Amino acid sequence: MLVPSCMNFWKRHLSPSRAAAPLVLGRLESEVMEIVWNRGESRVHEVAQQLERPLAYTTVMTTLDRLFKKGLLNRRKQERAFSYSARLSRGEWEQERTGEFVAGFLAGPEPSSELLLSCLVEAVGQHDAALLDELERKIQLKRKELDRRKDP
Repeated sequence: MLVPSCMNFWKRHLSPSRAAAPLVLGRLESEVMEIVWNRGESRVHEVAQQLERPLAYTTVMTTLDRLFKKGLLNRRKQERAFSYSARLSRGEWEQERTGEFVAGFLAGPEPSSELLLSCLVEAVGQHDAALLDELERKIQLKRKELDRRKDP
C-alpha cells in the first residue's frame, strides 16, 4: 500500500483536471493503435473491421489521421487510400510516455521531484522486490555512464 503522502501525490498529478501530456490517447485512439501494432500496416477499412464496436468509416479515418498528426503513425498513399503503420513500437511508445511523465515532475519544484522519487521507490518496493533490484542496477549503470562522460 502506498503511504498517504504518495497517494495524495499520485491523485494530484494524475487527476483528469491536470494538463495532459502531449501524447495522451483517448479510448478509441488507444484501441486503433493496438490494432495497428498487432496487424502492422493497415488501411482504414481493415482497422474498422477489427474494432470491438461498429463505427463509421469516416470516424476511423479521422482517428487514424489524428494519430498521424500526433506523430504516432506513418502513412503512405496506396492506390486511392492511405495505408497506416506505427512510427513507434508499443514498447517505444510506453517508454516515451513514461519518460515525458517523469521528466515533467523532475523539471518541477524540488519538493515535487523528491516526492516523485520517494513514491516511485515505495511503489516499486511493494510491487516487486526484484524490480527494486533492477531499479538499483539501472541507477548504478547510469552513474557509471555519467562518470565516463565527465572523464573523457
